[in-house]
Amino acid sequence: MPAPDVSAFTHSHQFNHVDAKAERNTRRVVYITAAMMVVEIAGGYWLNSMALLADGWHMSSHALAMGLSVMAYALARRYARDGRFAFGTWKIEILGGYSSALLLAVVAGLMMVQSLERLFVPATIHYDDAILIAVLGLGVNLLCAWLLKGEHPHAHGHAHGHGHDHGHGDDGHHHHDVNLRAAYLHVIADAATSVLAIVALVGGKLYGAAWLDPVMGIVGSVLVARWAFGLLRESGKILLDAEMDQPVVEEIRDVVRDQFATAAVSDLHVWRVGRDSYACILGLVATTPISAEEVRQQLAIHEELVHVTVEIAAA
Repeated sequence: MPAPDVSAFTHSHQFNHVDAKAERNTRRVVYITAAMMVVEIAGGYWLNSMALLADGWHMSSHALAMGLSVMAYALARRYARDGRFAFGTWKIEILGGYSSALLLAVVAGLMMVQSLERLFVPATIHYDDAILIAVLGLGVNLLCAWLLKGEHPHAHGHAHGHGHDHGHGDDGHHHHDVNLRAAYLHVIADAATSVLAIVALVGGKLYGAAWLDPVMGIVGSVLVARWAFGLLRESGKILLDAEMDQPVVEEIRDVVRDQFATAAVSDLHVWRVGRDSYACILGLVATTPISAEEVRQQLAIHEELVHVTVEIAAA
């Protein structure tokens, strides 16, 4: 049996991609959120509003988490040319998103505990001033959400010459910036809790329904927990290279089956090295001679494959 034909192909696509606009907007959101956090916490103490105080501390944890996102962007850029990172620094951003999601889960737990405490020990609230600050907080959250909205995924599909038409990414979409999504979810969680705080304060003022405040807090904690676990699942999957269920994996098998009838896939490993970029190790067993270059040329139609290694052994 001849030695395997091993070679690698590196696409001109850069593994290291740090979105400057996303980093800049996330940094702005951190500053705005931190400023509003101070206003809400001070207002909560001054007005004896547990709803505002809880929302302010909730916002402080999000400012910290989004600070992690900014740090992840900075580290990814700083080490972009560091040769120790075999496939670039993109996963620093994913690690930032994962860490941010962990903090989001902690926030959800704290919100639940505080809401249950408030259910049994209600506080007298200065409703008019508290509602004004809560509305201001909601406006700030909506502004931050608008700043971070630009990187959401959009539909993507392309036809391939050998008769396949697949969309790439989860559910046929481009993969998006997980680090940015983490920051975006923190802002949306803040907006949701601000809405719930406003509803609770207005209900308490108009109808004397003091129980609305803790109930809304419980609802908000469930929503935040759901977002957190969804982000943990998405970012954890990337960090653990659990990508073998992606459409590109089946497309690689299709190329081998359709273009190389005398070859069979003996080994296949695919993992993500960028937002829409994959590396691949493909092992083939062939009954007639074929070259790794031929295989790479056929796989090149899938532009998301930016680093391909082909190993060919005779049957």
